[in-house]
Amino acid sequence: MFLRELLRHLRGPVIVLLDNSSTHQGKPLQQLLRQHNRLHIEHFPSYAPELNPDEGVWSLAKRALANSCPDDLEELVEDVIGSINDIRTSRQKLRGCIVQSDLPSFLR
Repeated sequence: MFLRELLRHLRGPVIVLLDNSSTHQGKPLQQLLRQHNRLHIEHFPSYAPELNPDEGVWSLAKRALANSCPDDLEELVEDVIGSINDIRTSRQKLRGCIVQSDLPSFLR
């Protein structure tokens, strides 16, 4: 699980910002929070995509895929994964997604 790995690599309190997806509200997360009192979860307000840097990631991915013309599902999956990996490995692109959001500056 991503949060377990994050806790392994970071010291001190860890604050994670999540959207309100039901996948971020289940028993596994609640159990992890009970096990690690230095982990704190904050949820973005409902219907506030402008605060979520992840929206910038999807925007970049869609822009890269707009000129794609895959021949089949397999090629489409490759294009999507390639687009996401290109963003994932670029500190500049990821930083841009955070900066373009309306998050308070102390969280950037």
